[in-house]
Amino acid sequence: MAEFPTSRRFLTEIWGALGGAAEAADRVTSRTPGDLPSAFAVSDLAAGSVAAAGLAIAELVATTGQPMPSVTVDRRLASFWFDTSLRPIGWTAPPAWDPIAGDYAAADGWIRLHTNAPHHRAAALAVLGTPAEKDTVAAAVATWQADALERAVVERGGCAAVMRDVASWSSHPQGQALMAEPIVWREDGDWAEDQWTPAPDRPLAGLRVLDLTRVLAGPVATRFLAGFGAEVLRIDPPDWDEPGVLPGVTLGKRLARLDLKTDHGRHVLEGLIASCDMLVHGYRPEALARLGFDAAARRRLRPGLIDVCLDAYGWTGPWRNRRGFDSLVQMSSGIAAEGMRRFGADRPKPLPVQALDHATGFIMAAAAIRCATRRVQTGAGSAARASLARTAALLTSVPAQYSIGTFQPLSDDDHADAIEQTGWGPARRLRPPVAVDGMTMRWDRPAGPLGTADPVWEVSR
Repeated sequence: MAEFPTSRRFLTEIWGALGGAAEAADRVTSRTPGDLPSAFAVSDLAAGSVAAAGLAIAELVATTGQPMPSVTVDRRLASFWFDTSLRPIGWTAPPAWDPIAGDYAAADGWIRLHTNAPHHRAAALAVLGTPAEKDTVAAAVATWQADALERAVVERGGCAAVMRDVASWSSHPQGQALMAEPIVWREDGDWAEDQWTPAPDRPLAGLRVLDLTRVLAGPVATRFLAGFGAEVLRIDPPDWDEPGVLPGVTLGKRLARLDLKTDHGRHVLEGLIASCDMLVHGYRPEALARLGFDAAARRRLRPGLIDVCLDAYGWTGPWRNRRGFDSLVQMSSGIAAEGMRRFGADRPKPLPVQALDHATGFIMAAAAIRCATRRVQTGAGSAARASLARTAALLTSVPAQYSIGTFQPLSDDDHADAIEQTGWGPARRLRPPVAVDGMTMRWDRPAGPLGTADPVWEVSR
């Protein structure tokens, strides 16, 4: 990736954080110059994070005795995958945002309310004392100091973020804590009672991945794993839905529901953890512990478990348990403020895509695959942790660079020839953004709505 030095820099930092050998990055080449319109190096982050996941696959293949394959990343396709990979045919994808979600002018600055989940919307409206009407919400927000409103919404169980600039975030206790964290935390696990060998042409085939993630980074990670053969079983609560993102991220997965508030639901989950190879989850740390599934319990249930988890604001510092999403972290970390400044906008200017989510998803996938490589080599499991805010710190560590956007628009040639019969209607999917020599990235199931499968593994052992 030498011809794209910033892409190479991101790959090198991510791969180093994963414990990968530095010389392995020489197996990666990148093509297609250009950038998305942004104040930050979003296309380089896309290329670098996708490359890390592809490189992890190549390294895993090398454990079979085959030469380590080369990896090619298409920067343009990687950038567009960070937006949406699906083009509906004859139907319209659901809206990505709840009508109340958005940026609001407070009395002394800007604040973002994230209200896609009904309980988060209810929390924000309860604090503001308003009905779910955009103009009424805006008028109420304008009477609040931004910090006070953020604090009140968060204490009520909602999600909000004040817009801070990069300097303010750097001096904030949470921003300072993040800079002491690695891009990926890694821990060695226990010896596995059973072993598994990857196939050179479908390297993750035979691996069971239990997916306890929702919007958006975790589902991106497990979608990548499914693309190289893993059996992914996603579990959601009975009443959960995220219609705006499901057509993009449920590709290749079986989708079941469990009520973990019941003894039956927890019993079924216990069996699934005990029989999986990888657990990918995005619950806040204390949430799984309250259900009886803390890290020690997970290891007891499944010796040799590959355990990969996600947090919004990092694993240390005063905000380590705070709820958060990509758009909120962009506000907190200075990204939206810098975009506003560089583009001369009159309101927060976020990245053109939810790059923190997508990049973190590919980083998580790379971490999971490197853990699989370690299991092949040593017979032991591993754990890894990533966060959206630490990925934001990686992005902002490169000086802001204004780009009006130079990629050519997508065309038919950028999409796979086959029509995907999704659960909402026919569609065409973008071609994969990464190619690993000797294999084809493909998905065995189309995208579909939640709750269409039973919470059992499809392939018995």
